[in-house]
Amino acid sequence: MNIQNILVIEDDPDIREGVRILMEGENFHVEEAVDGFEGLRKLSADTHLVILDVMMPGISGYKTCEEIRKKSNIPVLFLTAKDKESDKLLGLMSGGDDYLVKPFSYAELLARVKALLRRHLIYDGAGKQNQEKKKDTGWVEWKNIRVNTQKNLVYLNENEINLTEIEYKILVLLMQNSGKIFSVQNLYESVWELPYLYTSGNTVMVHIRRLRKKIEQNPQNPKRIVSVWGKGYRFEKND
Repeated sequence: MNIQNILVIEDDPDIREGVRILMEGENFHVEEAVDGFEGLRKLSADTHLVILDVMMPGISGYKTCEEIRKKSNIPVLFLTAKDKESDKLLGLMSGGDDYLVKPFSYAELLARVKALLRRHLIYDGAGKQNQEKKKDTGWVEWKNIRVNTQKNLVYLNENEINLTEIEYKILVLLMQNSGKIFSVQNLYESVWELPYLYTSGNTVMVHIRRLRKKIEQNPQNPKRIVSVWGKGYRFEKND
């Protein structure tokens, strides 16, 4: 198996060293950057995941993540001392996939990194050999939304749109089960593959909001991914 490359963008040298030792102990290759500018320079096609601080000199982690999203859909995990719920929402809205607050458990950090990489491996197509026995017709579609599940491509009005793997997994799950209501907990555990926590609901909400902006004609009045108050979300085909 090829070694996976992790880019750690963090201005605290002690945290960088601790994360590097942890990840190298699990056979990851670690590239380090002291701020967002250096991190963006070191980001490459060989980078598999980014661990990103928020409060750094020069450019914030939020802005760094927005710039990463212009180039890549690789997983981004925020690792930061900013622990307010509004901070987490900003991180997710800027394109982050997960958010871990300092001080943190190395075991939890490692578990989240592995979960993000596992999902991205499947999304990126590298895990297809392990899924050959699963029935897959190749397309999931409804009217102007078409998803090629073999190539992980999404089209809106015949134009390809760019989704992160989290957004892609949410869309496919809902479309493949159109009409079925998924609770927030069910969505989180199915897509993120992590135990549901009290803060996980906002994580789901932010990613649903981002997905709606990309596929809905009017994200403020969604017709496809609809909220079922008190129950969850479903993909709606009736119109």
